[in-house]
Amino acid sequence: MFNWRDLAAAAAMLLAASAALAQSTGYPGIGRPATPKELAAWDIDVRPDFKGLPKGSGSVARGQQVWESQCASCHGVFGESGEVFNPIVGGTTAADIQTGHAARLKDSAYPGRTTLMKTPTVSTLWDYINRAMPWTAPKSLSTDDVYAVTAYVLNLGGVLPDDFMMSDKNIGDVQKRLPNRNGMSTQHALWPGKELGGAPKPDAQGSSCMSNCPVEPKVVSFLPDFARNAHGNLAEQNRKVGAQRGVNTAAAGAPAKTPPEAKPTKAEPSAASQAALALTQKHTCTACHGVSNRIVGPGFQEIARKHASRPDALAYLGAKIRAGGSGVWGAIPMPEQTLPEEDLKAIAQWLAAGANP
Repeated sequence: MFNWRDLAAAAAMLLAASAALAQSTGYPGIGRPATPKELAAWDIDVRPDFKGLPKGSGSVARGQQVWESQCASCHGVFGESGEVFNPIVGGTTAADIQTGHAARLKDSAYPGRTTLMKTPTVSTLWDYINRAMPWTAPKSLSTDDVYAVTAYVLNLGGVLPDDFMMSDKNIGDVQKRLPNRNGMSTQHALWPGKELGGAPKPDAQGSSCMSNCPVEPKVVSFLPDFARNAHGNLAEQNRKVGAQRGVNTAAAGAPAKTPPEAKPTKAEPSAASQAALALTQKHTCTACHGVSNRIVGPGFQEIARKHASRPDALAYLGAKIRAGGSGVWGAIPMPEQTLPEEDLKAIAQWLAAGANP
């Protein structure tokens, strides 16, 4: 006669056999069904109807604190910076909040397109901050801090007042104030299905001009020769992210890069330099600093040229890395760094020695 342990073991074997049979109907021997907990870890999207939005809240004041410590280094203190990515704030007015249409999207004279000009749903803003920000540590913000940062961004755009507390309870009211909430169109046939009100066929047929088109390009702006290379070649400095690229600003008649046959032979990097470069990548320093070129902050070699001659260069550079700050290289602040003391000293030593790659 079976005891209760034997019965439990038999039941477990039966369940395992059933699971194996279930998975064999798809791709035999490959994988297993995902557990509810595993699915929940991926199912974090928030829809425009706010399905999937977690409970929580965050104030504009709290959002400013998080922004200045974790967001301003890339986006600027007021969300206006375009040095790394396109500006988030700008180009919207109080009239846009009333109409729900960002008028400057149709103004060809306006220089750019900011996030608040284009975004039609506040859920898109919340969802992207939640899943992708900050750049160096995606998904590290708490739910309440995501609400707070979203509220602060909208406050910068004049959408929300300074004392606003945004939450899952009032986010629908916030949606009603988004500057471009009525700017989204479904009349392009990219979203199939009658329930979305889409067009029956694409709005661009491409039938007017398919080959030998006589249209000539019209240059509407350009840099004068004396200003082309004032800050180096922007095409080599800008990241390949976003719609706005850096143009080739090398001096007129000069190549953007040294031809391969003219490149000098480079010495092999030392072990210390390789180790220091690896540390800058490990601690995401390279997200804001290139070796020889600027990104958000100055290049490592530029820092070395400015400070390596100091008698206290090692101590000074170590202290600056640890404390962060702004004002030496521009207004965009560098956050305080928490890397181990040993790694900090190695990077500071490399900078003090010239930051040779």
